[in-house]
Amino acid sequence: MLATLADERVLALDTESDSLYRYFYKVCLIQISTSSTDYLVDPLRLPDLSPLGAILADPGIEKVFHAAENDILVLKRDFQFDFANIFDTMLAARILGWPQVGLAALLAEHCDVQLDKRAQLTDWGRRPLTVTQLSYARLDSHYLFPLRGLLKEALKARDRWTEAQDVFAALPHVTYVEKPFDPDGFWRTKGARDLEPAELAVLRELYLWRDSRARDMDRPAFKVMGDRMLIRLSREQPRRTSDLPLNRRQAGRLGPDILAAIARGRTAPTPQYPVRQKNDNHRPDPVVIDRYDRLRAWRTQRAADRGVENDVVLTNDVLMTIAQAMPATLSDLGDLGVMGPWKLSEYGPDLLRVLGSAIRPG
Repeated sequence: MLATLADERVLALDTESDSLYRYFYKVCLIQISTSSTDYLVDPLRLPDLSPLGAILADPGIEKVFHAAENDILVLKRDFQFDFANIFDTMLAARILGWPQVGLAALLAEHCDVQLDKRAQLTDWGRRPLTVTQLSYARLDSHYLFPLRGLLKEALKARDRWTEAQDVFAALPHVTYVEKPFDPDGFWRTKGARDLEPAELAVLRELYLWRDSRARDMDRPAFKVMGDRMLIRLSREQPRRTSDLPLNRRQAGRLGPDILAAIARGRTAPTPQYPVRQKNDNHRPDPVVIDRYDRLRAWRTQRAADRGVENDVVLTNDVLMTIAQAMPATLSDLGDLGVMGPWKLSEYGPDLLRVLGSAIRPG
């Protein structure tokens, strides 16, 4: 297989993970298609995938993904792969302003292909994989070939090919950053803001217990206990196992720990809403906000003129960086490193013009 892949100029790839079934999720399957053959690579059975890394890093081989960023991130995390020469069918469709950019929708509309999505949410970490899973996985990469060809033609016809290449060039450089568990995340639980202070203290203890239990079981937190049940327990605060609104099996397995968490919450101090640390713990000054708002208004109009979503032009984070830096020249703007050469050339003069019309400090 490796020898065959190394001789190809274009490969289509996809991955399947078990994030819906594991706390510590992992890549469970890698699909690789050539123009004539589909391969399914099982990382759970193969001890060493490092030879595949040379192919993924080869700039002479184009790698086609749909929504490449997530696949690239998990492959970097799990196998330390490097990447070069990416074509992303989802980003291509967004650059073109196509209204439907999901893979199934694109294939149905433009390739007359109906994907069976029943296997998408199944447990990819279990072995053996079912016939349905194997068929779904194979087709997910198989049809990226005709879709790539169609999109590439459309990008060139609409004079968007250079823009797409600019966007694709950034994909190999995305970096996986582990998101640590946030002990204050209970504030984001739907219904938390409606609880009394004493109930919030119980919610916090239940939230911390759930995460600990999920880690121990290697299951997603929502599969240990849903948010609605956390809110209900925080309100009702039962004291006996028989009073828990759970079935007998759940009560027997989880009851003592739940009651202990509730008891801790009753004696815990009232949680204080965390102070945001972003932007040095304060909002940008009014001058920066004025620049940012002007840049956003320009972007909204530019995106509407093109018929694309706003972030296809520039993201909010990029606009805020520009507003804070206040570059005076195209060279200054380029030095910020927030856009590629095409966007710098296409949007740079307009961005500087908008900044020039903004409020000046002092």
